[in-house]
Amino acid sequence: MEIAATSTEYVRISASSRLSGSLINVAVAPKFAFMATSGNPGTSDWFNGEWATSWARILVGPAGGTTALTAGEYSVWITWAAGTETPVYRAGILTVY
Repeated sequence: MEIAATSTEYVRISASSRLSGSLINVAVAPKFAFMATSGNPGTSDWFNGEWATSWARILVGPAGGTTALTAGEYSVWITWAAGTETPVYRAGILTVY
C-alpha cells in the first residue's frame, strides 16, 4: 500500500480468527505497529485499531489519525487476542511518500 504523508486514511488488513474451522468474532480490538527498522515491535510500538467486518483497520495521518507517519517504508504488523492465542503477523509494507 502507498499513501501520502499528508493523507489521512485507513490502513486495512484482512484478518480473521477461526476455531475448529469456524469463524469467530473477536471482541478485543486489533493492534497495529509501523516499523521503519527490522525486528519485532516492542510494547510501546503498538496502536489500537478496530474491526470492520473481516478487516482490521487503523486510521493514520495528520488529520485525526491514530498516528502520523513521515515519508519512508514501514513494515506493518498486526496482533489481536483470540482466546488463548495472541497471533503477531508482519502484514506487509506501507510506503509513505
